Amino acid sequence: MKIFQPLYERAITWSRHRHAPLILTVLSFVEAFVFPIAPEVMLAPMCLAQPKQAFRFAGLSLLGSVFGMFVGYVIGHFAIDLVMPWLIDLGYGPQFESIKQEAAAHGFWMLFLAGFTPIPFKIATIAAGAVGMPLMLFFFGGVIGRGKRVFLVAGAIRWGGEKAEAALRRNVEPVGWLALLVLVGLVAWLYFRHHGT
Repeated sequence: MKIFQPLYERAITWSRHRHAPLILTVLSFVEAFVFPIAPEVMLAPMCLAQPKQAFRFAGLSLLGSVFGMFVGYVIGHFAIDLVMPWLIDLGYGPQFESIKQEAAAHGFWMLFLAGFTPIPFKIATIAAGAVGMPLMLFFFGGVIGRGKRVFLVAGAIRWGGEKAEAALRRNVEPVGWLALLVLVGLVAWLYFRHHGT
């Protein structure tokens, strides 16, 4: 069953729209607290279509993510009880407690890594808010973590050209499943690290 390919194709369609920069910014904003698809699936083809604008597009994506991550923080800080049923439905119930503990103990580094790894950025931002992570650490951890991710993608596509985009399109399904597998493994590791076997 293909899940990631149709989502990727939809993002490709959006990337060719005349309002693509605005759509990318909004997608990045919403992804930081609720949307399940990473903005890179739209950022990459936009960078390929206009290589000279690649870093501008990455900047817009980062800007949207920064505003979105503060929404995630506010949700975690003021409305965690309302969103917990949603997190449980997504399979993050017990694991969310471990992610919260990571946010409390290593907040900056958790966000630094969450912005660059398959850890859902939205889960990290909500967890940071739930534990009341200091805002300056939250801001710098999120900006650096997400910033290096989007600028790395923009740079790779700008310098890798059509071959990089073709490889992403050809392998989007296995890459998506691999990322999901890594995420499940990481969440399980965090859970067992704090709760034992």
